[in-house]
Amino acid sequence: MNAEVPRRGGELVAGARTPGLGSGWLGRRLAPLLAVPMRRLVARIEARIERGSIAGIFPDGSSYRIAGPEPGFDALVFFRDWRALLRLATAGSVGWYRGWEAREWDSPDPVMLFALVMDNAAALGGTMRAHGPWRLAARAARGLRRNTRGGALRNIHAHYDLGNDFYQGWLDATMSYSSARFDRQAPPFDLEAGQRRKLEAMVERVLPAAPAGAKVLEIGCGWGALAARLAERGAAVTAISISDAQLAFARAHHPGIVWEKRDYRDVAEVFDAIVSVEMVEAVGRAWWPAFFDCITRSLRPGGPAAIQYIAIDEAIFERYAASADFIQTYVFPGGMLVSEPAFRRLAAERGLEWRDEERFGQDYAETLRLWRERFEAMIDEGRLPPGFDERFVRLWRYYLMYCEGGFRGGGIDVVQVTLVKAQG
Repeated sequence: MNAEVPRRGGELVAGARTPGLGSGWLGRRLAPLLAVPMRRLVARIEARIERGSIAGIFPDGSSYRIAGPEPGFDALVFFRDWRALLRLATAGSVGWYRGWEAREWDSPDPVMLFALVMDNAAALGGTMRAHGPWRLAARAARGLRRNTRGGALRNIHAHYDLGNDFYQGWLDATMSYSSARFDRQAPPFDLEAGQRRKLEAMVERVLPAAPAGAKVLEIGCGWGALAARLAERGAAVTAISISDAQLAFARAHHPGIVWEKRDYRDVAEVFDAIVSVEMVEAVGRAWWPAFFDCITRSLRPGGPAAIQYIAIDEAIFERYAASADFIQTYVFPGGMLVSEPAFRRLAAERGLEWRDEERFGQDYAETLRLWRERFEAMIDEGRLPPGFDERFVRLWRYYLMYCEGGFRGGGIDVVQVTLVKAQG
């Protein structure tokens, strides 16, 4: 008899199950009454949109097109149930995802819809975010996922410990789960080449300024590609993570490096240089000072720290931070994108000089597109590891499209920067 395969990804699929008005008995009873108020919501969006257009086909067969005065992204949405708009009006991006999960709406290209919303996010204000009790419920659910030491372990486990076999199915050979850096002059873009280019850019930020045989700390080492490249260049690397699955893979594939399961808040040694790629988004706003404290105490005077991070437009940061969006609820529990002005201030207060900032958000959009192509190929070819159900597949597909649209719309960006600790 075959043993039952344990279900994987269930914690993410469940999300933070805050109440939603579109669900259950009340939503079904309200559905026939929604046409007029939902058209009012559409009118509010129309009054605010500045760029691009949305064409909608509604459940009663009618259609509507919203267009801003300036060109931009163009999207088409098929509404199969009025509750999709009700979910959006009450629970924002979380409700919009739940409508997708319930097949209440669809689009031939959701990426264009997400890009259009992000491109107009500042003008739309709170129109497409959670309101009233739904925002409070989302905020309360996020509070239960705070990145205390124990909470961080649970949050990282939920996402990064889904299984190395799963991530190997659609990441490239470097097992890099962060933005590549492409040669924009030489499309079409190759994912592995772009990831190796990113790794080299991070190495070049720290090793030329460090002594021979430099002691380097990597905070949040993933599956080990950057630490391995630093070691190839002669560095003595200590790489830390709190993901059991990632550390197991790194130890098996990259010997000669010190791999440790350790929280960044517990680092006490001093290093010649520090690197960290897209780890700080898992820290949470309350612990941003602790992250910069770690860099300051762990870096020798004059030493460089190379950081790659994802930032959200400051014009929309406070509205974003006031609730919990789809990503925080379903994909990265405990996550928070960076407020760049806050990061600059925290760095300056600790004597860390901000140098050589480089932005490449459209490279992230391309990275996500290539990941999605590889994910879909894994599904089509029957290579999805056992334990993942159709709900998880739809969630992951939506996540990759949602993030790609966010970068294409320009409201989120990815940045590399070098922080240099003051001498003396």
